[in-house]
Amino acid sequence: MATLRERALDAAVELLGTQGLRALTHARVDERARLPKGSTSNYFRTRKALLFGVRERLAELDTSAVGTTLLPSSSDELVEVLCGLLDLTTRDRRVPTTARLVLFLEASHDELLRESMTHDREAMESIVVVALARLGARNPVTAAAAVAACFEGLLLHRIARHDESDPRPVFELVVGAALE
Repeated sequence: MATLRERALDAAVELLGTQGLRALTHARVDERARLPKGSTSNYFRTRKALLFGVRERLAELDTSAVGTTLLPSSSDELVEVLCGLLDLTTRDRRVPTTARLVLFLEASHDELLRESMTHDREAMESIVVVALARLGARNPVTAAAAVAACFEGLLLHRIARHDESDPRPVFELVVGAALE
């Protein structure tokens, strides 16, 4: 069973992912989570604290949904994993992904939020570094940065433009180049 704090954060994620940054207020979170008035502000005194709480919750949810390892045995398998992950994040987990994009834009104005989101991205990218190194990439760090940038671009297009085109040819190109 979710704690009151988790319920507040899940409601905040829902608000950000469905209505945007302006919808994120302590009162609306309380209402969405069906918590007594003032509950969210007991956990997160300021809006900034609430944003950081949402960032932490999203990272926690990502880890539970995606895991912390990626061990493909071939480039084709890596492409399939990337396609599946893109589908997961833009279909089943569309609302949390949209909330993350809202935070990403907010981070452009907030150095501390930007630093913490950069840390989250680096953690996810490091998983790809290990996978590409295992597959024989000459420069797995640069290759992982390219794969991550490609993934983020496709993710943004799916969320913002509702672009449902097949990502496989793009991932095949980038992964193939990374392993040349």
